[in-house]
Amino acid sequence: MPGFRPNVALLLVDSRGRLLVCERANGDGAWQFPQGGVDEGESVEAALRREVREEIGLPPEAYEIERSKGGYRYVFPPEVRKLKKKGYEGQEQTYFLCRMREDAPPIDIEQEPREFQDHQWIKPEKFRLKWLPKFKREVYRAVLREFFEVEID
Repeated sequence: MPGFRPNVALLLVDSRGRLLVCERANGDGAWQFPQGGVDEGESVEAALRREVREEIGLPPEAYEIERSKGGYRYVFPPEVRKLKKKGYEGQEQTYFLCRMREDAPPIDIEQEPREFQDHQWIKPEKFRLKWLPKFKREVYRAVLREFFEVEID
């Protein structure tokens, strides 16, 4: 088994301190942060910039990276592991806290292939773990605590 797939995730905050969450195209009520895999030979920052453009249509000049932290891991349950490419055990994520610039274009989730069906801006404490599959919940709980000092349930 190849171990953990390198992955990046975006915590995008607007000028009002709200956090972007996106609803997966294949699941009503499945809200998450934009994220994606790191290609071989790609830096985590380059992967973030690529994934943000691919998933929500923002060019690099639309946001500033404020900080990042890696080492967040989750293990895929067996039924998910069968569906994932290359048979990874799970993902190891680096999260990037980014601030949207005032002159940024609007979020555009209608990228192809389409990952999301909707998006919204929420206060970090309004995120709900029930929006996620159980195997991702502890990572999200830790990320929201460490980046925003909020406890979620």
